[in-house]
Amino acid sequence: EYGVIEFDNFGFEGYYRHVKKLDDSDSCKCELASNSDRTIFSGPNSPLDEEVSVHFRGPLVLSQFAYYTSDNFQVGSNSGSDWQRLSYYDASSQTAQNVTFLTAAGKNSSCLGKALTYAGSDGISEAKSATILAENTKIASDQEYILFTNTSCGKSGFGKDCGVYRDGIPAYHGFNGTTKMFLFEFQMPEETSQDEDSFDYYDMPAIWLLNAHIPRTSQYPTNGNCSCWGSGCGEFDIFEVMNTTEANHLFSTIHDYQGTDNIQTGIQAQGYIERSTSST
Repeated sequence: EYGVIEFDNFGFEGYYRHVKKLDDSDSCKCELASNSDRTIFSGPNSPLDEEVSVHFRGPLVLSQFAYYTSDNFQVGSNSGSDWQRLSYYDASSQTAQNVTFLTAAGKNSSCLGKALTYAGSDGISEAKSATILAENTKIASDQEYILFTNTSCGKSGFGKDCGVYRDGIPAYHGFNGTTKMFLFEFQMPEETSQDEDSFDYYDMPAIWLLNAHIPRTSQYPTNGNCSCWGSGCGEFDIFEVMNTTEANHLFSTIHDYQGTDNIQTGIQAQGYIERSTSST
């Protein structure tokens, strides 16, 4: 058990391929960009220096969220003057600055799964417009919602600002910046349902980052070409319960091709942070 988990040398030189064609039909013939059109990246925190979305899976109660960036951050510096807060959510005051809550509650597809919609105040139902997550909202095992900024995407299309994305979804930009800081106040209470077999992730809460292109196409497609995930565009599991035998241990894992050729396993930090089920 650790109080702090760190990754050293986060970021590398590599490439991934964006989705070039998205197919919502049963044939599921999505296409990734060719090698000549691949996205090449390098530098600190890459590829997650690009825009990311922030994901939450229950059992979880989110009290506060904040996103900061810094252009001049130096490792070891104790000064906070270079950090700029660009997004903030506070449940108790119902404050939401530059955040949009989305969830997968839309049209279901055998290829792409459920489409993104605005999330209702409960985090999991569909809303007609952007809605603030209510105070003390608890989502159960398997239930998820996502945070984006409130900056809308332009038209869908390969090479455009948000790339290709699914028709009809509320498409928003993610959280950008080479040096990003995310602050969370949350609780991960125990799952109250006893029907463990009815869940895919029973009592396995998580908070993680994805390259923002992923949820706008498909987070859980049946064809890997419907997402840039498999080609290495980036995932960072910040706090994640990995299995029910270690239900009170939160692990951190990076899923890209830095230091590994197995993106499914990724690179996991040594040790874990203790999950508190009764306090934030």
